[in-house]
Amino acid sequence: MKLKLKNVFLAYFLVSIAGLLYALVQLGQPCDCLPPLRAAAEQLRQKDLRISELQADLRRPPPAPAQPPEPEALPTIYVITPTYARLVQKAELVRLSQTLSLVPRLHWLLVEDSEGPTPLVSGLLAASGLLFTHLAVLTPKAQRLREGEPGWVRPRGVEQRNKALEWLRGRGGAVGGEKDPPPPGTQGVVYFADDDNTYSRELFEEMRWTRGVSVWPVGLVGGLRFEGPRVQDGRVVGFHTAWEPNRPFPVDMAGFAVALPLLLAKPSAQFDATAPRGHLESSLLSHLVDPKDLEPRAANCTRVLVWHTRTEKPKMKQEEQLQRQGRGSDPAIEV
Repeated sequence: MKLKLKNVFLAYFLVSIAGLLYALVQLGQPCDCLPPLRAAAEQLRQKDLRISELQADLRRPPPAPAQPPEPEALPTIYVITPTYARLVQKAELVRLSQTLSLVPRLHWLLVEDSEGPTPLVSGLLAASGLLFTHLAVLTPKAQRLREGEPGWVRPRGVEQRNKALEWLRGRGGAVGGEKDPPPPGTQGVVYFADDDNTYSRELFEEMRWTRGVSVWPVGLVGGLRFEGPRVQDGRVVGFHTAWEPNRPFPVDMAGFAVALPLLLAKPSAQFDATAPRGHLESSLLSHLVDPKDLEPRAANCTRVLVWHTRTEKPKMKQEEQLQRQGRGSDPAIEV
């Protein structure tokens, strides 16, 4: 047993000596460990460089916010508003004018239902600070509402809107403000804004870059919370409406805008005073575009940015009573 252990020990000693000698021999051989060391050093250098760059970014002041385009570079929005004399006329025009004053590059075409300009409207336009064109045309007697008729029986504002379209096409007729229509090649968009609606300023920026006919929903119209296009994959595929859904364009007057070049390229496109109830918008749009080519705006027609509000007609019983007594309100004070 002792002999065997001695032999094992001897063998172990000899192997160890051989290993030691081999190691001593290898010490004199060239080493191939430099490339990994160099790669590791390069990684450390790159990390130090990136840390230095991030520290420099932190010390650098934040960049200035992106500036919006200069107003001169924006297409002009031509807002057409028919208006007629009534007790709330000035109140509604003041409200609308102050909304429009927030919109850059806008031209207001205000068209009175009268034989000529009235002092109330002329004075309001002059004080508005807006770029404007003042027009006037009287609605023919046959088209006027008769006493006691509801407003929906006959289309209103037809002659006034068509008068504005004539001016845009270079046929003149302005009674105040800018009298020269836009020169050929002008980039712009045309919108029909009644004076009794409520408009978000955002709506005008949504329509500004219209290429053909853009559309969006209108709130509080047609007996619904809102009425407007249904959009799928960025295209108009139908309309959310309750009344005569088979109309060619079941949209409200406040629910679309038309590119100025398209309007000028279609000189016969205008509103038809003889159109059936609810078809006034279609009488214009049918000359301009196919429903499938409408351009949805306002987040694919999921946001309401205009409302079909109407000011309640004031009750004047007390005023009438005072007038009978010769003590009515001073007519020289403009309301």
